[in-house]
Formats: sequence, C-alpha cells, structure tokens
Amino acid sequence: MTAEALPAELRRAIVQLARTPRLLVACDYDGTLAPIVANPEDARPLPESVGALRSLAGLHETTTAVISGRALRDLATLSRLPSEVHLVGSHGSEFDVGFVHALDADARALHRRLETALEEVVAGREGIGLEVKPASIAVHVRRADQAVGEQVLDAVRTGPATWDGVQVTEGKAVIELAVVQTDKGHALDVLRHRASATAAVFVGDDVTDEKAFARLTGPDVGIKVGEGESLAEYSVSDTLDVATVLAFLLEERRAWLHGDQAVPIERMTMLSNERSVALLTPDARVNWLCHPEPDSAAVFADLLGGPSAGHFSIKPEHGSLPLGQRYVPGTMIVETRWSRLLVTDYLDHDVPAHRTDLVRRISGSTNAVITFAPRPEFGQVPVRLLREREGLRVVGTSEPMVLRSPGVDWQITSDGQQETATAVVRPREGAPILLELRCGTDDLSESTLGEPERRARAGAHWSDWAATLKLPTVEPDLVLRSALTLKGLVHHDTGAIMAAATTSLPEELGGIRNWDYRYCWLRDAALTAQALVSVGSLGEAEAYLQWLHRVLETLPGPERLHPLYTLQGTMLGAEAVIDTLPGYAGSRPVRVGNLANQQVQLDVFGPVVDLVAQLAAARGSLTDQDWRMVQAMAEAVARRWHEPDHGIWEERHAPRHHVYSKVMCWVTLDRAVKLAEVYGREVDPSWPVLRDTIAGDVLKQGWSEDAQSFTTAYDGDDLDAASLHVGLTGLVDPADDRFQATVTAIEAELRSGSTVYRYRRDDGLPGDEGGFHLCAAWMIEAYLLTGRRTEAEELFAQMVDAAGPTGLLPEEYDPIAERSLGNHPQAYSHLGLIRCAQLLAAK
Repeated sequence: MTAEALPAELRRAIVQLARTPRLLVACDYDGTLAPIVANPEDARPLPESVGALRSLAGLHETTTAVISGRALRDLATLSRLPSEVHLVGSHGSEFDVGFVHALDADARALHRRLETALEEVVAGREGIGLEVKPASIAVHVRRADQAVGEQVLDAVRTGPATWDGVQVTEGKAVIELAVVQTDKGHALDVLRHRASATAAVFVGDDVTDEKAFARLTGPDVGIKVGEGESLAEYSVSDTLDVATVLAFLLEERRAWLHGDQAVPIERMTMLSNERSVALLTPDARVNWLCHPEPDSAAVFADLLGGPSAGHFSIKPEHGSLPLGQRYVPGTMIVETRWSRLLVTDYLDHDVPAHRTDLVRRISGSTNAVITFAPRPEFGQVPVRLLREREGLRVVGTSEPMVLRSPGVDWQITSDGQQETATAVVRPREGAPILLELRCGTDDLSESTLGEPERRARAGAHWSDWAATLKLPTVEPDLVLRSALTLKGLVHHDTGAIMAAATTSLPEELGGIRNWDYRYCWLRDAALTAQALVSVGSLGEAEAYLQWLHRVLETLPGPERLHPLYTLQGTMLGAEAVIDTLPGYAGSRPVRVGNLANQQVQLDVFGPVVDLVAQLAAARGSLTDQDWRMVQAMAEAVARRWHEPDHGIWEERHAPRHHVYSKVMCWVTLDRAVKLAEVYGREVDPSWPVLRDTIAGDVLKQGWSEDAQSFTTAYDGDDLDAASLHVGLTGLVDPADDRFQATVTAIEAELRSGSTVYRYRRDDGLPGDEGGFHLCAAWMIEAYLLTGRRTEAEELFAQMVDAAGPTGLLPEEYDPIAERSLGNHPQAYSHLGLIRCAQLLAAK
C-alpha cells in the first residue's frame, strides 16, 4: 500500500506533524503494530512497522515508543523491537525492567492477594488465561467460550476489581487489575516530557488507547486502528495501514530534517537592487527573498525549509536540466536557459522604498510550469491566494502582496494550511510571459514603463557603474563580479552594508553553527567599502561613513559601539530560533538575530579608521566630520586597548587579550597619526607614544617562543589566521623573522589544501567548520609579503576554482568533502578575492 491510499486529510496532518521541531511517535502493540491473533504469544509486529520505527528513532529530535498492556519483559521478548524504540509495559505502569522493586510493601501484598483471588475465579474454566505482571494481573478471555468469558469478567468486576487500591483497565476480551496507577495517557505525558516533544502522534486500536487519545492537543495527531467510536481524529483500517502511516511519516520527516536535495550553496545566484536581495537556484527557483528589508522575515525560505517554506519556480513542462545560468555581463540580471526556454530575473530599481518588485520574464517556444508558493514570516502565517483578472492577490499577510500575471490561468490548491498557485504557460515569439511579484503594494495595474525599458534601466544601473571601475589584469571578470556582489550587499537607502545575503547557512552540514549575517557589522562593512574604494568606487564608502556617523550620534562615544546593527542603524532584537524550519540540509537551528551584538570587539575601530584613510587618499581630502570620528576612535582606543575582548571571530566564551584586536588598536592610532600628518590636522601628542606602546605589548606578549609564532591571544600558544595582520598591517616589517616564522607556523597548523582555517582550538561550540576564504586571502597576501609568490598564485587559483558557476563565493570551503559552506554570498570572501587579484597583478 502506498501513502496515496491513505485519506487525504490524514496525509496532510502527517505532513504538518513531520515538521514539528521535536516529535514523539507512540503506538500500541497488539492490533496496531502486530495483528490480533488467537494466541497472544504468537503476536509478531509487521517488519515494515518495526523498520519505520527504528528509522524514525534514528532521526534528529525524534523519539519513538510502544505503549502496551503487556508486561514489559514479555513485550520486549515478543516484539524484538530494537533498543532505539522505548518500551512501556502494563498500560504505562512499567517504564523499566526494575520497576517491580519500586513497589512498596502494601502494593506487593495487594498484588499477592489479587493473584490468589483471580486464580480461584478462573480455576477450571477452559480458554481463560491469567497474565501475571510486576504491578498488575490481566485476565484474558479471548480463547474462551463467549458465555464463559462473560461470567469470568463479571466475577472479576464484582469481586477483586472493587477492592481498595486496585486500578481497573478493560480492553478487548481482557480485564486488568493493577496495584499502581495505570494509564496510557499518563505514560504518553511522561514520554512527552522526557523528549521535550513539541508534538506527538499516537496510534492505537483498543479501548485502553482512548486514555492516550484524550491527552492529545494542538498539533498532536491521534489515529484509531479499526472501526468504532474514538477520540482520535483520524482512523485507518488495519495494521498494514499503520505500517504505511509510519513509512510516510518517516519519509516526510527525513526530507524535512535533511533538506531534500539541497542545492550546493555556491551554485545559488544573488539578485539585488541595492535595497532587496533574493537567491535563485540553477533551475530558476527563487528560494530566498525577505521583505520589506533584507533582514526582515522571509517570503520564500525554501533555502532553509524546503518547498513547504515557500518558493517561486519556473521550469519546462517536460522537465530537463537547464543548459546553464549566467549574469548578463556587468549586471545583476540573471538568465536561466533550457533548449527552448529562457527565464530572465531581476529586481526592479525604480520603486518606492517600501516596495520589493521581482520581475520574471519567460520567453521561448515550449510550455513552462510556474509554481507560486509565498510563505510570509518564514511560513508561519497561513495565506490565501485570490485570482483576479490581472493576477493573484496574497491574502493574510501584514504587508500587501500581489503577483501581476496577465493572461495566466492559475490553479489554486491547498494543503489545509497554505495555498499554492500553479499554471502552465506557453510563450510566443515576441510575446514573453511576464510575472511581477510586488511586495508592499496591492496594485495590480500595468506599469507605466514597459518591461524592456525597466530591464534596460536595471541593467544600466549596474553596467554604467561597472564601466567606471579600475580592474586588475588578474581575473578581471571575476573581480568585476565580486565588486558587483559587494555593491549588491549595499543598502542604498541607508548606506549600511550586509555581511552576507542569508541567515543560517551552515558552517558544518547538520551542525549548529548557523548564524544570521544579514546585518551591518562595522568591521565587515568597512572592509567591503575599502575594497570598493580600491577599484575606484567611492560612493559606497561615503554612504557607509554617513550611516556610521548617524549611529554615533545616538551614543556618548565610539567605545559604546556595538559590533553590528540593523541596516537601519538600530539595535538588534534578541537572537531567536525559527523552530518550524529544518535548516539547510537539516542544519538546525535556523536563527534570526545575532548574539554577537552584545559582545565587546575592540578591533572594530581599526578597519573604520583605515577606511577613512583610504577614502581620503582617493579623493584627496579629509572631511572635518570624518576627522572628528577618527579622533574619537583614537581616544576610545586609548581608554580601552588594554582590555580583553571577544575578538574578530565572536567566540561565545570569556574574553581574551586577542593579538588581532591589539593590532587593530595599533592600526587605529597609526592611521590617525598619518592622517593628521598628511592633511594638516593636529596630532594628539599621546597617540604616537601609545602606538609604540601597543606595538611593544604585541611583540612582547603576542609572540610565543614555543609556538614560534604570534598566537591567538596573550594567554596561550594556540594559533589564529587573524594574527597574520601583525605583518599585513605593517606593525612589524614583513621581512622580520618573527613574521616569516608566523606565516610558516600558521600554514602548517591551519592551511589544508585549498583553504585556511581560522583556528583549531576548542571555541566552546560542538562540531567543526570549513576553512574561510578570507583567511586564505590573508595567507596569499602573507605569501607575497614574504617572497613566496608561487605559493600565493597556487592558493589563489584554488580560491578561484571554489567560486560557483556565476562567480559567487560563500563564507567557507570544506576541502575534505569539497563543498562550500556558510552564508552566501559573503562579503569577506569577495573582498578577499579582489585584494588578492590586485596584489598579484601589481609589479
């Protein structure tokens, strides 16, 4: 029997249940897992059910159990269920084999009296069975003549069943007398508590199972096996159906937890209009889009939750893999091509600040299937789709949303919670199909500007800018794509710059190192702006510094700066977990917000002041406002440089005296002194002295003779790729033996083939991570500074090879599994690539 044979309502309930964060699957034994047979000793569970239960038990955050009226020892012997499946016997009174020893003296005495009395009741009566359990005794009448069975049951009911302290449970052809509380519902509650289950399913066929059904609430699912009145909401016919239910639940939960066929991270392509971002899979599925801001809740979160979390897909009716996907050169417009179908995607530019408009153009000469499944608020808000003459209206969202699609005949289906629209269309020569998703408006009317003009405008926004850039001779096309990607992470309206376009893409598949990078880190943004200045674009740096000035206006001084802010320059809310999403390829939890917001990171001043210096050099002047900020940051360093902090990697344990943070404090003062000298500003006489003091402190306490390297922090010999900045920033001469030794030590300890890890120490979090593209970029620069050009060129070539087909890089690379990891696309990775190409191209 296949799942399609199950009632549609039950299938929908199972699909919803499979998506609960922590699931409890509990079943009765006789009549549920095992068919009812004349001799109870012959009752064997169906192998299909046993296999499904075992596989469910092996899944993350999934607990399975069998709650039976049988004695626990008999249940274990008869069922032969694997140890992964919890067994509960005697209607919930036995949770472990040593239970009998927990009975007090009165209960044991009552048990002996019951056994004596019941032996007298059943004596000489054929077909009656007495099952003595540690805390109860069951009288079975299934194999007796019906009249004899009824006589025995009546005798028990009117006799021992009336005694004080006796708990009575009646089932099909059985009555059980216990000396302790017996209740399958109570047992279900105990299991739920132990597993911290957020939802449970219970499957049973007997009268005694009704007590368990009575305990089900909210998202729980109760399934009755066989006919008859029941508190269970759903029913199936027999034990074969139970096996089908368990197999279907296994399939759905496994797919939900492990990200059914997750697209490799580096193969996803970003759309941007410098206000919104979206991600597109190689087969033209929009699997990530947030609204109204890039750090808002997702409308499409297929990236982190599979299709049920929302997507917008277009593909040929008679499926085939795409021939390729590319950016239109010099733009952020993406084309996905099949043999007779072309899908062109871009985010419109000329829209109000509160709008997100995604334009999808379908051209070619074959039928295309469109699936539109918006799931606002990460899929937590049920939506309805209303057909109108010009398209679809999304109902039930806090923000208005429409899909303009004139001429498209939509079919709308529901899974009981959410609605999805599908359509089959056929573009004609010169008459493409246009789909315009408009978030933030309910206007379905035709745009005043034609689509070709809007596409040309969107393309020109990027290509005109790209034409102004100064690109190196090494990998110029990839550098251009990196520059466009960095500009795509800029939030034009505020000047803030995102660290990455996504949240919770894992640093280890299946692991918990999943963070939200959709915010503006002071450090990351300053380094991104520096990279754009280096290719000749100053506007992004100007806008970012204005954003930072506005943030500083709300604070008494720079030392009160947090490491990161929202794109609007406000404090982040508390870090939270979206429990309803399984994460990319089963990597949970999915997080929104970032606890690093509360950390002390003293390195942030260095990159900002360095940016001011680079921007001033590029434009030939230093503004008074920027100089005042430099002064304030130099003063903040003077007050706080000697303190421990959490460092660049934001480790979630006690602060340390990080070498990188001290170096960045030195950079703050060094660049401040040089700015004053070049632009005729007054130098605080304490700055050069303190600069030298910090340098001396780093050279004395940051160097380890044992490790023959500058270390992570003053309190140990562990190594960190960030400590390469002792030489990269000029604090020591790259020819210094200590820097040369540091490069060698970090290479030996942290480089692995084509990548470089941040560190190898225990950072207080379980699991592993990949190597960082940014760390590889630092190593390339260090190789060049120490005269090792061949190694620099080889590592750069490997970094280039890690880029996806459209030239994008996420945060990390796993050299063992040869796959990309981390949020995508990552500003750090692209600014590192630009820097390396420039250095390699320089004479």
